[in-house]
Amino acid sequence: MSEKSEQRLSVFKTYKLYIGGKFPRSESGRVYEVTAKTSAAGAAGKGKWLANAPLSSRKDARDAVVAARKAFGGWSGATAYNRGQILYRIAEMLEGRREQFVREVGEAEGLSKSKAAAVVDAAIDRWVWYAGWTDKIGQIVGGANPVAGPFFNLSTPEPTGVVTVVAPQDSSFLGLVSVIAPVIATGNTAVVIASERAPLPALSLGEVLATSDLPGGVVNILSGKAGEMGPHLASHQDVNAIDLAGADAALAKELEIAAADNLKRVLRPQPVDDWNADPGTSRMTAFLETKTVWHPTGSLGAGGSSY
Repeated sequence: MSEKSEQRLSVFKTYKLYIGGKFPRSESGRVYEVTAKTSAAGAAGKGKWLANAPLSSRKDARDAVVAARKAFGGWSGATAYNRGQILYRIAEMLEGRREQFVREVGEAEGLSKSKAAAVVDAAIDRWVWYAGWTDKIGQIVGGANPVAGPFFNLSTPEPTGVVTVVAPQDSSFLGLVSVIAPVIATGNTAVVIASERAPLPALSLGEVLATSDLPGGVVNILSGKAGEMGPHLASHQDVNAIDLAGADAALAKELEIAAADNLKRVLRPQPVDDWNADPGTSRMTAFLETKTVWHPTGSLGAGGSSY
């Protein structure tokens, strides 16, 4: 066999959106160039061309909301234990594709292989961490309330609904996982706008989610301009909350005003110096509603006792 015949062209990867458990191209047909960040040149440094990412349209955003709403009933109704199993399964699948994500994160963030590996490992561990919280957060934020009268008074947390997440712009993977995982761990569904500059790790995460027993529509990932999709999602009447983690000050103000139209819950941007730090429970409780139920304890018996 000649040397020429042994040569082959590599299979080029086409990155697609992740909506409703499927991988569509943008409805608009638009794409934009994604380039590697060079560590030597600093934050503004641009390296080689990596891929063309889909440039999502308002129609894509609407489709993602429809998918998230459709999935909400089944996901919020699943047992907390089952949700924990699925989040743990995501960690398992990521572990199997670790080398791919080390490469993609390294190119996206301009990191050495060792530093990128540390980021990916932390992201995998973050899924495991939130998997352990799914059946425990209710015990932390819920409980029985003392009341003056023969009543049970119980407060229990419930998911808010469909949450739009503007993902962090600089932490394309660990930051991304750190804002998605708490949303779905508590039974919400998510429409995620990935980092505009570095969307490829997020789009690849969609491939992992699709093979991790996560029902289609629980997480929907869009790539493109947050300034274009964000206002539409913030004013969408079927979106219940929005996390502005990756929005700059001007965009955050615009989206917060738009979100007031249907009284959405808004999590304002919070500076994060180190995404590796203990995340606490604040991102889980941000998208939980508290339902309080009163129930009579029953009539007093002859001996003065009741249940």
